[in-house]
Amino acid sequence: MKLNKIGEIKHKNILLLQGPMGSFFKRLDKVFREKGATTYRIGFNAGDAFFSYRDNYTPYKDTRKNWVSFIEAFLHQKKIDQIYLFGDCRFYQSQAIQVAKALGIDVFVFEEGYLRPNYITLEKFGVNHFSVMRRDRAFYDQLDLNHFPDPSSEDAHFSAYKMIFSAIVYYFMGNVLYFLYPHYQHHRGFSGFREAFFGIRNLYRKQKYKITERGLLKSLVLERKKQYFFVPLQTHNDFQILQHSGYRSLEKFIIEVIESFAKQANQDDYLLFKHHPVDRGRMEYSAFINRQASKYGVEHRVNVVHDLYLPTCLQNAKGTITINSTVGLSSIYHGTPVLTLGYALYDIEGLTNKGVKLDDFWHSQAKPDSVLFEKYRRYLIQNTQLNGSFYGKMPDFED
Repeated sequence: MKLNKIGEIKHKNILLLQGPMGSFFKRLDKVFREKGATTYRIGFNAGDAFFSYRDNYTPYKDTRKNWVSFIEAFLHQKKIDQIYLFGDCRFYQSQAIQVAKALGIDVFVFEEGYLRPNYITLEKFGVNHFSVMRRDRAFYDQLDLNHFPDPSSEDAHFSAYKMIFSAIVYYFMGNVLYFLYPHYQHHRGFSGFREAFFGIRNLYRKQKYKITERGLLKSLVLERKKQYFFVPLQTHNDFQILQHSGYRSLEKFIIEVIESFAKQANQDDYLLFKHHPVDRGRMEYSAFINRQASKYGVEHRVNVVHDLYLPTCLQNAKGTITINSTVGLSSIYHGTPVLTLGYALYDIEGLTNKGVKLDDFWHSQAKPDSVLFEKYRRYLIQNTQLNGSFYGKMPDFED
């Protein structure tokens, strides 16, 4: 089992906090037990409880105010050696990390894969901007590729149906039995009916865009090769925006990009915004983007799409502009210049246009160094990525 150098877990006391919605942490719990560890789970709602083993599950039903004292006492009492959790910005997780660090307890954080589709992220102490990954070019330049064989990965067989079903069960249990955890506050909306509505609207819009966006890949991408800048939108409530950028909202980012484009870009260049698929049923920025484009007189040079094939959009773009989305890494992979406007793990000289102002990027875009990226990619996989999916297979859990 490869778990990014977590060390020997036999005879270790391991705590698993709230994981992704579904059975992933229950599967991880089983793996750890089979390896000789003693495991514990703490959950915050009935959805967490449903996807946990009963014999090692502890429900936390108190207020947020008392969480720190509770987790500190729990770590002492159970003599916890390691903590595993999903995401490092949610309230319960972030507080637990601080307590664990003070006590010298190792914390391992799961997150969506930096490199997709067949990877998930596992890092010690933090992910994304909280990652301890080196961000200086000199470090990667000196790496010898011969010491980092090109990693191979199996198809993780991600299942959208499994993800949707897991979410339905999780929200259903959490809402129906909400009275068992009266003080729980979810990091996002926790209404089962609301989530069901978003899910239905997501399916409707997906089918709708198959019709309305027919032919747009040709007209907006292939026929405008190297004539457009690509802007992949992140989810509206992404912690990457809320905590790892100076924007606090996508609207502010959109306004800044369109205003700069209108004032500084070449008159024959275009701007192509693409919605995040996770937000398909939740948010619709088309009207807002079109209003801003009209305000700055570039409505004929700004387009908005939803489900066009991402790799093709990246391969043909003149440049990619993002806050800190992992799409930036995909853009680098395809050799397309990238500018990040937030704090990005991969914002490294030679990979991105680090230090370049948005107003200047329209006229001068440095392409990523392919050798540097290959070194970075292999190092990233070896130190932060696991071959697998939260809603599919986990080859790296197997011996």
